[in-house]
Amino acid sequence: MNELSARDLIGASQDAELAFAPDLTIIACSEAYGRFHGVSCDALVGRPIRQAFLDDGARERLIASLEGVCRSRRPHRITSLAPLPAGGGKTALDATMVNMPVLGADGGVKWILHSLIVEGGPDRSAMALALEAAEARLRSILQTVPDAMIIIDDRGRIESLSTTAERLFGYSMAEIAGRNVSQLMPSPDREQHDAYLKRYLATGERRIIGIGRIVVGQRKDGTTFPMHLTVGELRSAERHHFTGFIRDLTDQQLTETRLKDLQSEVTHMSRYTALGEMASTLAHEINQPLTAISNYLRGSQRLLDRIDGEQTPLLRDALGKAADQTLRAGHIIRRLREFVSRGDSDRRIENLARLIEDASTLALVGAREAGITASFRLDPNADLVLADRIQIQQVLVNLIRNAMESMTEAAKERRLEIATAAGADDVVEVSVADTGSGLAPEVASHLFQPFVTTKRKGMGLGLSICRTIIEAHGGKIWVEDRPGGGTVFRFTLRAAEIEETGDGG
Repeated sequence: MNELSARDLIGASQDAELAFAPDLTIIACSEAYGRFHGVSCDALVGRPIRQAFLDDGARERLIASLEGVCRSRRPHRITSLAPLPAGGGKTALDATMVNMPVLGADGGVKWILHSLIVEGGPDRSAMALALEAAEARLRSILQTVPDAMIIIDDRGRIESLSTTAERLFGYSMAEIAGRNVSQLMPSPDREQHDAYLKRYLATGERRIIGIGRIVVGQRKDGTTFPMHLTVGELRSAERHHFTGFIRDLTDQQLTETRLKDLQSEVTHMSRYTALGEMASTLAHEINQPLTAISNYLRGSQRLLDRIDGEQTPLLRDALGKAADQTLRAGHIIRRLREFVSRGDSDRRIENLARLIEDASTLALVGAREAGITASFRLDPNADLVLADRIQIQQVLVNLIRNAMESMTEAAKERRLEIATAAGADDVVEVSVADTGSGLAPEVASHLFQPFVTTKRKGMGLGLSICRTIIEAHGGKIWVEDRPGGGTVFRFTLRAAEIEETGDGG
């Protein structure tokens, strides 16, 4: 609105109101305001506030409020003695004064509506009520919206900031109102933001408005953080406003990083254990033919003892050395097998529910897309176990993935249940049940042996590794048919008390 319309509007008002220019010169006065103070409007209009009102505390409070409105472009209310106009004939009275900014097309404050409400006097103007109600609704939204919310004008200046945004960025609304939103961005976005905004206003080309993307924000202390930004647009007459909804991704990225690290650890341990299991099996299998070779060589030496000839001593010596090397190879392989079977583990007191949660997060990737419903039935009395965290997570991941694959291939009803139960003799039992096709009896009896598999492309080491790990923990693992169809894998671990400190390794 321009200066003339402010005069027209205030001049037609039935309430005690003034209009101030941004330099705090009075540009309009209602007759009701003049009557209330016993002064003519002509004596006030055109005069700066310090000349129009008596020099007292009430005037200074009003000036501070009006200057704050100019800076923040937000309404402000004060309750105190009303300032007295110079030359007025009344004493000061307690009043509520509401100062409302009226913005121009460029987003700047064109003038300020000053409404005076005296206790016991007439109700405030309809215009002031409407403006105040709108401001109250916006303030309520900004205080309760769960995501950070920022409203800027078409020049990028911040008009409103939600309570969540204040906490996220570290600025209060009072200190950042009217400043460019690029202050909340690191370089190079900070230097380029105004150009992005101008280009959009000139071309209408959308690069982020209504789309949303992941960007980086900067807090008051200079630290940065990842965030998801969605921008909406509001057009009012000739002005544009933009609303940004911001979700802090710091916790999400930390969780993703933690899961990647956990997956890397489990994968590394899985490969290491698979290699050990394969080496142990190969050592066992190769040791038998080596023993046979050694026996044949010793037998050949005895046959040579019955033969006389010029080359016989050389042959006898060569066969003896070959037999010695065969025995040496057998000793090497036996030591390798003992080392692999012994293994290394870092057993500590672990929270079983947390182990299951971490393993399930990794193993259940894709479960929803496959139509698999997972449920957990965890016994609060089966809380602590003595275990190597990575190895037990490896067992759980293996069993859960096997159950998912079993149900994906055949089952119509796809339900997976993971349960724990406290048993006798300080033992905790963990079970993974599925509604798959089950196991044939001839397969179930050999399921935990190396190189036995029900998968077309499996190596047959997964369950063998699980058995090795569980038995190394002093537990046992077995498989049962599930009532109603499917399979239940169960294994046991040693329960732990919080005072235990040994690593059990």
